[in-house]
Amino acid sequence: MAVPALARQDADDPASVENAPSPRSWGRAFDDIRKAVAQRELWGHLGWQDIKQRYRRSVIGPLWITISMAVTAAALGGLYSQLFGQPIGTFMPYVTVGFMIWYFISACVLEGTETFIANEGLIRFLPAPLMIYVFRTVWRQILFFAHNVVVYVVVLAIFFTQLDEPYRMINVVPGTGGTPGILHPGLSWWALLAIPAFVLIVINGLWVTLLFGIISARFRDIPPVVSSFMQLFFTMTPIIWTTDLLSGGAPGSTKSIIEQLAKLNPFYHFIEIFRAPLVGQVQSWTHWAVVGGITVVGWTLALVALRNYRSRVAYWV
Repeated sequence: MAVPALARQDADDPASVENAPSPRSWGRAFDDIRKAVAQRELWGHLGWQDIKQRYRRSVIGPLWITISMAVTAAALGGLYSQLFGQPIGTFMPYVTVGFMIWYFISACVLEGTETFIANEGLIRFLPAPLMIYVFRTVWRQILFFAHNVVVYVVVLAIFFTQLDEPYRMINVVPGTGGTPGILHPGLSWWALLAIPAFVLIVINGLWVTLLFGIISARFRDIPPVVSSFMQLFFTMTPIIWTTDLLSGGAPGSTKSIIEQLAKLNPFYHFIEIFRAPLVGQVQSWTHWAVVGGITVVGWTLALVALRNYRSRVAYWV
């Protein structure tokens, strides 16, 4: 791509070069974001091409995304509903939505670490804002997520009668001497809260991709380290198990301690703001407060990194 005429003129004009803002300036950082948003047709096309390229010679193409999600949810939902003694009619939707949003979050984290490394050629030779590659990565994951929504619609159609009225994930909390499980209200119009919840998760996916992408471009050990930790977080996050199993523990007991540790897991809060409305469970505004705080802190760190190191990424990759 040719260098814009204005850029060439500024480069030849000593006065303009002298008055140009420092590479480490908030103006350049926010200008990078603004230009990337303006070029949405570019990153939108690139993200769609990523999916087409992945399934280029496949007979059913991107439908493999939906099939893979359906098989995983059916297999693990059926298995763990029996292991935990939970009704499959309420547990299957719970697991399905959990996997849907976990796949999106984990992909933003894992592929975010490779965002700038994978686009090395374009970054070196295409004078484009860095945020284009961030938008490309997150947009690709949104398209994957849209394919997985089909699985939820099918599961909801099958088990709607079990979710349409108040229900308990577990009838009796283990080890409590007969204490009944948490009574969830069932599906209602509160399910629409999943829409702003997903928007908020996408906003967090952008700063995660940006921040981890910059750090990983500088330190190549970060991607495998993050991958290892994500496997650990998967087992610690209530996706194929529910925190209802931990409720009712006496203060100071092992069950109570594990429940508190589970609530310290940031992924738990991100998943709950999206999953709880879609399966008719009790919605805690604590989850929204935690996610909101993480959003502010995360974007602050990401913008600082963009301000200070955006001009160095091309050299690091």
